[in-house]
Amino acid sequence: MKTLADFKASLKSDQPGTGLSVQLKSLWYDGKGDWHKAHAEVDQLTDQASALVHAYLHRKEGDIWNADYWYNKARQTRPNVSLEKEWEQLVLQFLD
Repeated sequence: MKTLADFKASLKSDQPGTGLSVQLKSLWYDGKGDWHKAHAEVDQLTDQASALVHAYLHRKEGDIWNADYWYNKARQTRPNVSLEKEWEQLVLQFLD
């Protein structure tokens, strides 16, 4: 999978594609509307990439304090963009 369009098209499948990073798998589940599975993918991980996805998920959940905690762990600040735009930016970042 190389493009955002390919990634979005994969959301029609029942399962994420093989070979996806844990971050992309989390974003895939979120794209399918399964926040809990998405969160479970990154919940116990502490690397910066996973922390960034974790932050996005808590922002989406509306738990801004927790989101900001994870953005800080990822050495990022909470973006001032829509959740949809942030999701797309994250997918593009991890597809590279």
